[in-house]
Amino acid sequence: MSDYKSVRVTRGRGGWGGPLTITPTPDKPLIYSVTGGGIHPVAARIAELTGGEAFDGFKSSAPFDKIAVAVIDCGGTARVGVYPMKKVLTVDIHATSPAGPLANFITEELFVSGVKPDDVEEV
Repeated sequence: MSDYKSVRVTRGRGGWGGPLTITPTPDKPLIYSVTGGGIHPVAARIAELTGGEAFDGFKSSAPFDKIAVAVIDCGGTARVGVYPMKKVLTVDIHATSPAGPLANFITEELFVSGVKPDDVEEV
């Protein structure tokens, strides 16, 4: 029996993709914040509501298969596609849409953007 809960993350103003339902598991407990400057408020809210483990992806790294969701701040083309390419649910705090060399991996089932803490709600 898992003590994890689910959240729904919807696109924010000007955003793209989703909505995503995020449910950490004992095998995938990490709410991976790759935004610089510690745990982003969106990642903190997801962790708080789900019981997942907020993890600073800039201070340390973790295997892709341990990540329940990656919260990123990429307005460009690099990180925006890396996590979806690895089939990791991805939440971008910038209002980006599929672009760049990895655009074909960025799908509505794996990616949502323009997300603010208010766009994260319990399921």
